[in-house]
Amino acid sequence: MRVLYVNHTAVISGGERSLLCLLPALPAGVQARLAAPEGELTDAAERLGIPVDTIAGTAGSLRLHPLHTPRALAEMSVAGLQVRRAARRSGAEIVHANSIRAGIVIALARGSSAARVVHVRDCLPPGPLTTATMRLIAATATTIVANSQYTARSVRAAAPGASIEVVHNAVDLERFNPAHIDRARARSRLGAAGERRVLLGVVAQLSPWKGQDTAIEALQLLHEQGIDAHLLLIGSAKFVAQATRFDNEAYLTHLRELVASAGLQDRVSWLGEREDVPELIRALDVLLLPSWEEPFGRALIEAMALGVPVIATNVGGPAEIIEDGTEGYLLAPREPSAWARAIRRLAESPDRALEMGRAGRRRVEQAFTVAHHVAAMLDLYERAIARKGPTRSP
Repeated sequence: MRVLYVNHTAVISGGERSLLCLLPALPAGVQARLAAPEGELTDAAERLGIPVDTIAGTAGSLRLHPLHTPRALAEMSVAGLQVRRAARRSGAEIVHANSIRAGIVIALARGSSAARVVHVRDCLPPGPLTTATMRLIAATATTIVANSQYTARSVRAAAPGASIEVVHNAVDLERFNPAHIDRARARSRLGAAGERRVLLGVVAQLSPWKGQDTAIEALQLLHEQGIDAHLLLIGSAKFVAQATRFDNEAYLTHLRELVASAGLQDRVSWLGEREDVPELIRALDVLLLPSWEEPFGRALIEAMALGVPVIATNVGGPAEIIEDGTEGYLLAPREPSAWARAIRRLAESPDRALEMGRAGRRRVEQAFTVAHHVAAMLDLYERAIARKGPTRSP
């Protein structure tokens, strides 16, 4: 089976990490290639031995703008031509778009006889452009795969009748294995932060919808209550082009001002992008996912694999990952007092926190393994090829 994976950006975020988890786990019978803009994603793929075709990228937001929208459409049209050529050269039987924007790209890649799989990993805000985008994808994709039931419902809301399958993301249980990481050493590497009674962390890009401000406000409440807590912010404001949906650089400034006004400069660590994420998560007492909504929540399954209890938004995919009160807690977003109470509850019940961590590891071993994910995707590919019909030789 020959599969051409398509990504619209070279920046590595959650969707790209999921793709990089899938690619090296594919069996020998799958010949995978990646079509993406030149950058950190193509570099990572080449290190895995995956052949790469360079295409044009786009930072365009899926919202109407008199300047950015035409530019983004032009960029995706160019990328579509490049993907069509790459698919023909490689004889691809499957073209797998790894994002909504990549789904638009392959919709524009007319002329390829390959089956088209579009991976939807985000929930777009309601509006005419969202409706048009999802209907285009539904009309041109052989199969749509969503990363959660929540994401699938958002697609159906914009494109009623769309045929969608759900395949949850996976976590590498060896890389995120608590038995392979010395927790005490991981904490000691953090200096004063690792000596706090309660070490919290958010692993996410710095963007308003990820809710780092809620985590900071909860930390302030804990500090006022005399709880010796520290917060690690792991991630950066990586999407900063003018065409992006949120002004992430302004949000970063807001977060720093929030920390300063609360006098928490020595209680918050800005760690940026890190390669040692498993070690950092292993050092935590609680992982926080305070997003306004979360299509899936990759950081959750990573923390659960490492035996770390989690507190997550109750809006979106996390409810499909954890059971409230078993592997962690589900809370309404943007309510820092509720988040502070839940953190304190875990801090004051270490046995309960330990059991939640163990339950989390069991949960990912049952439902979120790479082997399970690969099997589900290969089955989806086979059915997509069958629906599309025989693929012509290039």
